[in-house]
Amino acid sequence: MTLGIALAATNVENYVDAIVAKARTAHDLGLKSAWFGQRMDYDSPALAAIVGREVPGLQVGTSAIPVIGRHPVNVAAQAQTAQAATHGRYHLGLAVGSTLVADAFGTPFDRPIARLREFLTATMQLLETGTADFHGELLTVTPTLPTAVPGAQPRPPVLVAAMGPQALSVSGELADGILPYLAGPKTLTTHIVPAVTRASTTKPRVVAFVPAVVTADTETVRAHAHDKLSFYEQIPSYSRVINLEGASRAADLALIGDEETITAGIHRYFEAGATEVVITSTDLSTQEDERRTWKLAGQLAADRVGA
Repeated sequence: MTLGIALAATNVENYVDAIVAKARTAHDLGLKSAWFGQRMDYDSPALAAIVGREVPGLQVGTSAIPVIGRHPVNVAAQAQTAQAATHGRYHLGLAVGSTLVADAFGTPFDRPIARLREFLTATMQLLETGTADFHGELLTVTPTLPTAVPGAQPRPPVLVAAMGPQALSVSGELADGILPYLAGPKTLTTHIVPAVTRASTTKPRVVAFVPAVVTADTETVRAHAHDKLSFYEQIPSYSRVINLEGASRAADLALIGDEETITAGIHRYFEAGATEVVITSTDLSTQEDERRTWKLAGQLAADRVGA
């Protein structure tokens, strides 16, 4: 994968139908992957499986499922089902989570890095061997029946929305790569890519999620970006990388402008060590601007494949 898109929909009668339609359009415009956040309404692996089934050739992924409040047996089952449904085009994204997520499950948000390590260790056992015998401090994973799903081979790649030093170390050691969001080129170069690379025995995937909109109305879209992205400024992991980049607001990390501006900005992420870029928040403006953004991303994806 080179360039992809994060898909979401608002004010629709049927969320799944709307996302499938968007995915078809994005794929027709040359996008290579579609990613779906895990919220508290739809189920992201199920949505990814449906989209991947409906849009052959499109890579699909979740970005990302919080490990808090979930169990590796369930997540591995979801991932393998999506992998089989898409014939090997599913990418499992996991996240540490936050107090917001933990509160929804009535679970304390304690020892997040230890939980991430145990969750990744057990999940990899399940995906690679079809079973597990894991006894940790926080998790026990000992399925009494086989867990392998026929058709779910090769195992889906596992990536983590890691940006802090400890999470990067665990992810580099145990996962296939990372899914940083709102981490700018400087932060990737000086903090994130070196940390995950040091911990990995192979070259890790660095899938950078970048808010971007091609538009002529930069002031209006920038104002919308401030409104929509301000939520992330309250979450410590995001506020940290925003500050590391030298920015004061999350919206400062959004690429907003004409095709040349967005192209230059995306290239900076690849130069900073991103192996892939996923464009997010393309719905900050009009449908025309969203399509214009997807069209540019599809062209850039084709250029990178042909390079």
